[in-house]
Amino acid sequence: MSEQSAALRASSSAGVLSPGEVKRILEAALLTSQDPLSVAELKKLFDEELSAEVLRRLLEELGHDWDNKGVELVNVATGWRFQARPEMQKFLDRLNPQKPPRYSRAVLETLAIIAYRQPVTRGDIEEIRGVAVSGPVLKALESRGWISAVGHRDVPGRPALYVTTTDFLGDLNLRSLEELPPLEELGSLLESNETMELLPVSESAAATDTGIETFLQTSARVGQGEGAASGIRAQQQKLMDKRGETG
Repeated sequence: MSEQSAALRASSSAGVLSPGEVKRILEAALLTSQDPLSVAELKKLFDEELSAEVLRRLLEELGHDWDNKGVELVNVATGWRFQARPEMQKFLDRLNPQKPPRYSRAVLETLAIIAYRQPVTRGDIEEIRGVAVSGPVLKALESRGWISAVGHRDVPGRPALYVTTTDFLGDLNLRSLEELPPLEELGSLLESNETMELLPVSESAAATDTGIETFLQTSARVGQGEGAASGIRAQQQKLMDKRGETG
């Protein structure tokens, strides 16, 4: 038992919740919440002051309590949440059968470029793709909550700079951009997440498997074999060096 957990338990006789009671409250809150809950939000559950470190340790213990169950507790970019384990999904799908999701090729290519080259402008995306990017493509990703404009490049026209969001990371069960998979693996990761079906088909060149294949091909062009984190850092530094950026 950690020193913090021991101290928390020792103080329970004075009216402070024990670690077990805290975990029960955390469990109830997380199981009944539709969205991930951050540590800051979870601290609001308690009258007494609990440090972020204590809560994180208790959350990790709670996660272990659910080992070997069909549900797991995970920490993603937007907070902590319970979710079905991947191997359970094929059974859960039988309760709500759906057709395979259909992706727009343009949406997938644009998402790949933003994920690994952020921050980028619409012009950057068009330069990499070799074709114009229609407004509905960016709006589809913005509506999904996967990208957002964070500022403008200090050049004529002041084009918007796009980056991925914490929702994007959360939907991929990631905590930070550092955890983005190698480019050749991102397509499979996206394909395995049901959330992708919410992306509308915004152009006629749409398909299921072919959309993923195009995504992978584009990823190879974007990153040229780089790991995700190093690729992002290098591109951000390149953009900062070449062009001034303002909020």
